[in-house]
Amino acid sequence: MRYKDDLEQKYSQLKNRIASAGKAAIAFSGGVDSVFLLYAAKEALGGQVLALTVSLHAVPEKELEEAKDFCRQHQIRHRVESIDEFLIPGFAENPPDRCYLCKKTLFGRMLKTAGEEGFLTLMEGSNVDDQGDYRPGLRALRELQIQSPLKESGFTKTEIREMSRRLCLPAWEKPSMACLASRFVYGELITPEKLSMVGQAEEFLTELGFAQRRVRMHGSLARIELLPEEFSAVLEDGRYCQIQKRLSELGFSYATLDLKGFESGSMNKVLGDSTVK
Repeated sequence: MRYKDDLEQKYSQLKNRIASAGKAAIAFSGGVDSVFLLYAAKEALGGQVLALTVSLHAVPEKELEEAKDFCRQHQIRHRVESIDEFLIPGFAENPPDRCYLCKKTLFGRMLKTAGEEGFLTLMEGSNVDDQGDYRPGLRALRELQIQSPLKESGFTKTEIREMSRRLCLPAWEKPSMACLASRFVYGELITPEKLSMVGQAEEFLTELGFAQRRVRMHGSLARIELLPEEFSAVLEDGRYCQIQKRLSELGFSYATLDLKGFESGSMNKVLGDSTVK
């Protein structure tokens, strides 16, 4: 029971940290971390909260609708900014620092919008675990002085899910989601059509019952990542035939199952140590 007390105390400290801002805008994607942060901000600041969501090619429409629904349900003021990420220099070419280039632009726009609405503080949902992988986007957050209260309060992903469960937040068991641009080999040209192929392929896997999935694109090959405990389900009821058929319809020449299983940021494995640092 000590764990429960410690976690709830940490949550109280998080709300106090947020409340010290007086009012705040929250970068809100609708994922596990941002739902938790926005809910805490609403509890800490009441009506002095503004949720900001960016609509992109690289984010499935379903994610945007879920973000809108959450804000309506909790009566949180919500602004959606439509941005064409393909107009960001370097994005389509997909260099190793693509995430930095993108986040610098997106958060710059959100800072401008927040300022127009009278909010001088912008917060986002990075947590302690995000420091363990190559995430060039974090550099953009530091440069723009975006606050990350979950990380500053010491919250891990597991703790965020557990506290979200206790608070009955709908996203507590939602699979980890990342920008669809992360599905491509660095240096491979990203196009709206390719993003659509990957997004539809992953949605099809969801329809088949695979909760945590990634479809990584290597040219015309789709490398599918699933949880290892779900490997056997691929062979049940002819699912592998359904997967091959659907991905072929979407434009993939080949489909393969990665035997290592689902791994967040797996495309970063090919980067050298100097790049990661």
